Amino acid sequence: MSIRRIEVGPRMSQAVIHGNTVYLAGQVGGPGKSVTEQTKDVLAAVDRLLKEAGTDKSKLLQAIIWLDDMKDFSEMNAVWDSWVDPANTPARATGEAKLATPEYKVEIIVTAAL
Repeated sequence: MSIRRIEVGPRMSQAVIHGNTVYLAGQVGGPGKSVTEQTKDVLAAVDRLLKEAGTDKSKLLQAIIWLDDMKDFSEMNAVWDSWVDPANTPARATGEAKLATPEYKVEIIVTAAL
């Protein structure tokens, strides 16, 4: 089976396709923006990368969401709920973690089918 990488960098690729599965790196929004704005940025990046891989959000298999503070869960969910395909919701987990820098509030990692 071949492996295709998208937006390859020295540390990581933004997406890797293996077989019929697309794995996205953790996506973050603009540092210092609100949770709403960062979540919108993240989901726009997810849409862009999935499109480049040849798929879309209707094929999501799993989403892992990290928040720097669970108090922002409802704010993030408001954006997520308006974005996700309600007929094709993925398996999902959300947790709290210190992200790369304090300016990041949301990081989302998704896996999708082609």
